[in-house]
Amino acid sequence: MLGIILGLALLMYLAYRGMSIIWIAPICALVVAIFGGLELLPAYTETYMAGFVGFAKSWFPVFMLGAVFGKVMDDSGAAKSVAHLIVRIIGKKYAILAVVVGCGVLTYGGVSLFVVVFAMYPLAVALFREANISRKLIPGAIALGSFTFTMTAVPGTPQIQNLIPMKYFGTTPTAAPIMGIVGALIMAGVGLLWMSYSEKKRTAAGELFVELDEKIEEIDEKNLPNPYLSFLPLLTVIILLNFLDLNIITALVAGTLVGIALNFRRLPQLVKTINSGASGSVLAIINTSAAVGFGAVVRAVPGFTTLTDLVLGIKGNPLISEAVAVNILAGATGSASGGMGIALAALGDKYMELSTLTGIAPEAFHRIASMSSGGLDTLPHNGAVLTLLAVTAMTHKDSYKDIFMVGTAIPILAVVVGIILASIGLV
Repeated sequence: MLGIILGLALLMYLAYRGMSIIWIAPICALVVAIFGGLELLPAYTETYMAGFVGFAKSWFPVFMLGAVFGKVMDDSGAAKSVAHLIVRIIGKKYAILAVVVGCGVLTYGGVSLFVVVFAMYPLAVALFREANISRKLIPGAIALGSFTFTMTAVPGTPQIQNLIPMKYFGTTPTAAPIMGIVGALIMAGVGLLWMSYSEKKRTAAGELFVELDEKIEEIDEKNLPNPYLSFLPLLTVIILLNFLDLNIITALVAGTLVGIALNFRRLPQLVKTINSGASGSVLAIINTSAAVGFGAVVRAVPGFTTLTDLVLGIKGNPLISEAVAVNILAGATGSASGGMGIALAALGDKYMELSTLTGIAPEAFHRIASMSSGGLDTLPHNGAVLTLLAVTAMTHKDSYKDIFMVGTAIPILAVVVGIILASIGLV
């Protein structure tokens, strides 16, 4: 147990210090192995790598195809076209809402979070400039639209955080629709209330829009593809995944082909676009696989039995212990998918057994795992948070309070409500 605690603490500390989980995860796993009495070389070459390779084998196609789909939408201008249409409809008067909705539509359509950040930032700057509100609010608005309700809560989202639990609970992407919809409404509604409060507070303090010495690409809307046609690739993914019950791989391939067919002339370097998307997916899958490999070593040591007893021994609804486990591990790894991957690889079978024993639907375990992964994952060392702040030229001091509220505190509130709903049979 001491080794597990030390390994997790070291993983969290080193990740917070900006060190890549690709190489710190095996080091932290060896700390666990030493205290657990495992032979070090087999612990790495067999146990760690078995967990690493097992996750990559199951999920690499999804990561790769999702990244290629996002890159096609980005390079063709389709993602920007969709975002422009939404921004135009909602207008500068509701600048924060326009950014949140724009991000939400793109992420729910299957576009990766990182592509959305780059696609939405120039639009957000233009909107906030016109509305004359502090650009320090931009990271919070993008985080709310990209890292919360469309990532983990809205039933049917093709984001990986909603797909991983399917393997362990035999569920579908639309699992627990009542819990998911209520959770999404809490995340979006309370998140927008917070952002509105933050805007008024900053404006009252004299914080208005300030120009920075940066080069932002000016987008001529006339050069973008038809916005209504640009929705078709997004709709293809959603419809095939949720209404025709096809595999996510099939849905992403179809969405990508539709995106290419509609924008073939806008993709003069198609091979380069696909290469870039495929290459970009490698880092994401390796990061998550590295975290899951760490979890495999944790599962192999004798102290894991004690840890399991502690987690599963949390009194009350077993969904509470699942939420605690996923949140803690997502926070430790700085990754929603990584933390959930560790937790479910280690405890998924136990929760499936508890589902049978308690009568709580597997769909409820799916939705709580998914929503919990989007809680403590957005601590300051999270890769997506660091990328978002870098792209928007803001610091943690400038904008992290808003990111924490909309990306951590409010999603945890949504998980609490979700557990209450499951306990009264509203799944």
